[in-house]
Amino acid sequence: MNESTDTAASPKVTGAQTLSRGLALLECVAQGITDAKSIAKHLGTPRSTAHRMLNCLVSEGYLHHVPYQGYSLGYKLLYLGTRAREQRPLSALAQPYLEELATITGDTVHLGTLDGTKVFYLGKVSGGKGLEMRSSVGQHMPVASTGVGKALMLGLPQEQWRALYEEAAAHRKRTESEGVKRPALIPWPEYLQTMLRYREQGWVMDLEENELGIRCVGAPIRDINGEVVAALSVASALFYMPEDRMLELGPRVSDTANRISEALGSGKK
Repeated sequence: MNESTDTAASPKVTGAQTLSRGLALLECVAQGITDAKSIAKHLGTPRSTAHRMLNCLVSEGYLHHVPYQGYSLGYKLLYLGTRAREQRPLSALAQPYLEELATITGDTVHLGTLDGTKVFYLGKVSGGKGLEMRSSVGQHMPVASTGVGKALMLGLPQEQWRALYEEAAAHRKRTESEGVKRPALIPWPEYLQTMLRYREQGWVMDLEENELGIRCVGAPIRDINGEVVAALSVASALFYMPEDRMLELGPRVSDTANRISEALGSGKK
């Protein structure tokens, strides 16, 4: 059956196949396959068919063509990518996962991102234990002394950790003078070794370093480029957070963070 007959017989199937081929073609270009011959070979289509698809995508702005150099992604895809990010804000996308984790653990779950040298809290879902914490959405807190912040640090170069540690220590001194009691941060050499261990295991612990009597387990969230763009934590009172429970929670918190990362496209490049 030739192509024209097939089109007339089953336009819906052929239309779906054409769309699928067009999307596969865009992925080829995104992966660096930029000449028509290689694209046709990769798609398993005649070069004439690949040329027709390429010309169509160029005319619609989805691809850009430079003679003798090949094809690149066009302005339309930049626009669609921007709109996709706008329509799927992190906090809204993560909310169902935060609620699920809070229900399973019975503890308070936080979502935060890095804002300069501070943690900015994007979300908070209270658990079922009736505990109230000082954290709130829109609040800024030190990076190096919070569960969310330490998880965010896993995505930063190690050279930046010391400055964040010093800032957290300075913040503790300022608030202590105002009557807010916090345990002292462990000495820097020990802190560094602990963070390196956290980086290997993929999740972190906050042992009352930010709020007296409150412990947290946190994990980083990554985007499509594998970059850490946010973090979440499970927080509860010391009574509910002995170290053995924190060790049990770590993989669960990390799994939830990984699921949110997957929803953001992590691992799909």
